[in-house]
Amino acid sequence: MNSTEIAYSRTHKIDLRGVVKDTYKFMGKAIFDYQMLAENDKILIGVSGGSDSLSLLKLFLMRKERIPMKSFQFVVCFVDANFIRIDPKPLLDYIKDTGIECVVKTLTLSDKEIDCFWCSWNRRKIIFETARDLGCNKVALGHNLDDTVETTLMNMCFHGEISTMKPKIDLFDGRLTIIRPLCYVPKKTIANFASKLNLPVTGYECPFGKQSKRKTMKDIIAQLEEINPAVNIKGNIFKALKKIKTDYLP
Repeated sequence: MNSTEIAYSRTHKIDLRGVVKDTYKFMGKAIFDYQMLAENDKILIGVSGGSDSLSLLKLFLMRKERIPMKSFQFVVCFVDANFIRIDPKPLLDYIKDTGIECVVKTLTLSDKEIDCFWCSWNRRKIIFETARDLGCNKVALGHNLDDTVETTLMNMCFHGEISTMKPKIDLFDGRLTIIRPLCYVPKKTIANFASKLNLPVTGYECPFGKQSKRKTMKDIIAQLEEINPAVNIKGNIFKALKKIKTDYLP
């Protein structure tokens, strides 16, 4: 097999060039840097139908065929929320074609309960419980570099603390580990990856996304990038989390 090609099944080959190569490489670097995978892992991949989670699934399929460690396995969990109107059939058909086990769970919230915090809390609860029921020791989520940077700024501005989404974090006394293999990859790169490989993105969109604090952070970052196009704003904020100079803090 040519070094620029990767087989993920007997009948498909993916050209490892351009945005596909970059996304695959940065995911691999994150997995290595944070030691995200180990032999005999059983990983639950949370898939929403957006480009991030679908790209994560595709990258896991690609990686399992290439890396020497083949003993890990994964399953997919799709949480179907009653207040998000998408047609999940193309997504579920795609997952079925990959041969990967897929579990569909339902999240039902009343109009009074629907907000970002409560939706996120309930989704996590469903995913964690599903991972436990299926014997998974890890959960992989599709959070990207933008998500990490936005969370950092939100916590600083609205909660008065320096914290963010960790690329890898142990929960429940180590019984479950959350991993975010796309933590180095900008959202735009992931969207281009999904488009390049014709992934069945459902058009999933949070109904409150345009009014959220996260949207405010997105706009601020976009303005900074427009003013300073030569500066890697998102990359620098991420790096700053590892270069805290305590001698210059109050």
